[in-house]
Amino acid sequence: MDPLTIISAVSIFTAGITMGLGSLGPGIGEGTAVASALTSLAQQPDEASTLSRTLFIGLAMIESMAIYCFVISMILLFANPFWNYFLSKAAH
Repeated sequence: MDPLTIISAVSIFTAGITMGLGSLGPGIGEGTAVASALTSLAQQPDEASTLSRTLFIGLAMIESMAIYCFVISMILLFANPFWNYFLSKAAH
């Protein structure tokens, strides 16, 4: 196999692994955060507004990890910095 095929195969595989593991962690984290928030709301219903606000801020921070993994996988697929290097080497 030529180097360009290897780079493309590794990029596609890495993008898939990045999205798979990058969505697994936030999914588990969000589920745990919501379960803890519901338990806290059941124990102290008067603090619902404070807990909800804190929960949504925490969920946004957890979700940012999945968004970063998505961005990295899109860079690997569509704007891979190694493509230009190997294409320039292949042209010579």
